[in-house]
Amino acid sequence: MYKSTGSLIVFLFCVSALFSQVQTLELLFVGDVMGHGGQIEAAEVEANKRYDYFPCFEFVSHIVSEADLAIANLEVTLPGKPPYKGYPQFRSPNDLAVGLRLAGFDMLTTANNHSNDSRKAGLINTIDVCEKYGFHQTGTFRNAEEKEIRYPLIVHKDNFKIAFVNYTYGTNGLKTQAPTIVNRIEEEQIKIDLAEAKKLQPDYIIALMHWGDEYQLIENKMQRKLVDSLLNWGADMIVGAHPHVVQPIYQKTHDTEQKLVAYSLGNFISSQTKPNTDGGIILKVKLEKNFQNGETYLMGHEYLPIWRHIEKKENGKKVYRVLPIRDFEENDHPNLKLSDLDLKKMNSFARRLKEHLAKSDGVEAKTESKIQTEENLSVKN
Repeated sequence: MYKSTGSLIVFLFCVSALFSQVQTLELLFVGDVMGHGGQIEAAEVEANKRYDYFPCFEFVSHIVSEADLAIANLEVTLPGKPPYKGYPQFRSPNDLAVGLRLAGFDMLTTANNHSNDSRKAGLINTIDVCEKYGFHQTGTFRNAEEKEIRYPLIVHKDNFKIAFVNYTYGTNGLKTQAPTIVNRIEEEQIKIDLAEAKKLQPDYIIALMHWGDEYQLIENKMQRKLVDSLLNWGADMIVGAHPHVVQPIYQKTHDTEQKLVAYSLGNFISSQTKPNTDGGIILKVKLEKNFQNGETYLMGHEYLPIWRHIEKKENGKKVYRVLPIRDFEENDHPNLKLSDLDLKKMNSFARRLKEHLAKSDGVEAKTESKIQTEENLSVKN
């Protein structure tokens, strides 16, 4: 009996050792976090003093917080003092960052066309706020010395070492005031940055790009050309923002390896009403690291359609919410019932989104609006 028990212990130890050689990491990405005037007004609790943004994200917080690393595009500035404004120059309360942190986000990218909306002081305060609430942040910098030390951004998570780079096509004509820096899409510099990232020997390199044409469902020639360059220079994955609508997700074969490109994830939260801007997708990506050979693999990706709902309270107050469509399409959620009109709008968005993304390479069309998953990647990085 003793020998048998001992053999079992040895067997279990060997199995445990075998499986410990492999570990997975789930990354989660969302699109544009906007701060229009209506959103600021809706979040206001005490005039110009306190704002509560958590209700915006409460119905997706369980999804976001489940990820090992959750990343959002912060397309506003956080100047730290009023006046707070929406379009065309976004100045949101610091409490927006609090709401995102409570929802489970770990990282914010800040290189976008609104980076300079509250000038140098606002750019710096935005970075300060990100640091204060424990976010990883990249794309904008207080000065050149800071960029030299902190870029490319390296994030260590669960034995993974991930490198991030972040760039924008422009800043709406607002010049970046020295000594601050906003990363621009300048190909020679990106090539240098990706070479530097490779020297740091990360397990994966992810490029987060602010690019493309607003409200266009298909990527443009510049985006496609830049994707080829980014992959040639060492990026393993590319995730885009700015168009405010969802653009295709592609699997691209590059040097016999499969790479994932998501051109735009659409809006995460906004008050935009143009066609297809009232929602977006949450993109989940699973990586696997094999500690025996040192390789990291892309195991799969999936996307979850989301829709922006504006709840109108009896007192006239509004609440802007991100809804995971799969949880609300039957309109039987215990904590929120949609009006017939809102249900119709949400389901219309979901149908159009599904048809649109079904045309993308590597994404299989489904008959329902649940998460659509790519199961058969297992691609070597």
